[in-house]
Amino acid sequence: MTMNGLESVMVREDSGFVGGICPAMQTLESVLGEIAPTNIPVLLVGESGTGKAIFAQRLHRLSARSEERLVSIACAAMNPTLLTSELGLNGNGNSEFRAPENSIGTVFFEEISELDSGCQRNLLYALPGDGAPRRGSLSSRVISATSRNLDEEMRAGRFRSELYYRINGVCLRLPPLRDRREDIPILVEFFLTKHAALFARPRPSLSARTMRMLLDHSWPGNIRELENVVKKIVALADEQLAISELTTAPLERLEPVENIEPRGYSLKQAARAASREAERELILKALEHTRWNRKRAAQELQISYKSLLYKLKQIGVQDAESEQRG
Repeated sequence: MTMNGLESVMVREDSGFVGGICPAMQTLESVLGEIAPTNIPVLLVGESGTGKAIFAQRLHRLSARSEERLVSIACAAMNPTLLTSELGLNGNGNSEFRAPENSIGTVFFEEISELDSGCQRNLLYALPGDGAPRRGSLSSRVISATSRNLDEEMRAGRFRSELYYRINGVCLRLPPLRDRREDIPILVEFFLTKHAALFARPRPSLSARTMRMLLDHSWPGNIRELENVVKKIVALADEQLAISELTTAPLERLEPVENIEPRGYSLKQAARAASREAERELILKALEHTRWNRKRAAQELQISYKSLLYKLKQIGVQDAESEQRG
C-alpha cells in the first residue's frame, strides 16, 4: 500500500486514532462500517490502551444518532444512585423525559466489569429486552468496553449473565499492539504530527535506529504507551533520550555464552543483552578515543550530549572522566 493510500486506513478523531493495515484492523473496520448505522449493542474487548474508547467514538460518529450526545460512563466510579443520575433514570430504573437537544444518542460504558452488583441490577432493568421495549427503558445506543474476560467474571459470580447477553449484541476484539507491528509506523506518523501541532514544535523525523527500536518493543501499554513515547520525543526534541527507557535497563556484563543454560534464557533476551553490551563497549571506546571528552564522544556516537550523560549514568561510568584524570 502506498503512502497515498494510508488515508483509507487512518481514521482521525479529535482525541485519537483508529485504523491500520494489519488484517485484524481491516476486518474490524469492515465490521464497524456494517454495524455502526444499526442500534445493536456492541461489546469492545481488548487490553488496556488498545483504543476501545476511540472505537466507541467512531461507532457513534457513523451512527444515525451522531448529532446526539455521546456519554461516557466511568464504571469504576459509579454507585447505583450516580449511575441512574448519569443515565437520566429515576429511582425505578425508568427514563426521565429529556428535551431533544439534551438527548443521549450513545452511552459508552468504560470497563463495564467494574460495575458493582447494584449498578448491574439497575442497568439491566434499564436496558430493553428482546421483546417490545418497556415503557421508560433506555433508548440510547449502548457500547461497552472491558479488558477482562467476562466469561470468567460470570463464572466467578461477579458479573450478571443476563446483563452480559444484553450488552453483547456484537463483540469486537481489539488486538494488542504487539500483534499488529506493521501498524506501528502509521501510528508513529500520526502521533508525531498530532503532538508537533499541539506543542507548536517542528515535526521530527525519526532515525531508522529509533524506528527499529519502536518496532521491537513489546508495548505492554499498547497504543497509549506508544503515544506517550512519541509525545516525549516531540517534547524533548531528543529521540534517544525519549526512548532510552524502552531498551536500557541497568547494563550488565554478559555471561560467556558457554555458561548460559538454554532453559529460562530466551533468544530474544540474549539478543537484547548483546545489544546492551555492544552499546556499552561503543560508548567506552568513543570516550577512550576522545580522551574522555564527553562532548566529542557524543558527536562521534551521533547522539546528543544529554543522551550520552544519561547513558553514562546507566552504565555506572559517570565519574569515569575524573577517575581518568586522577
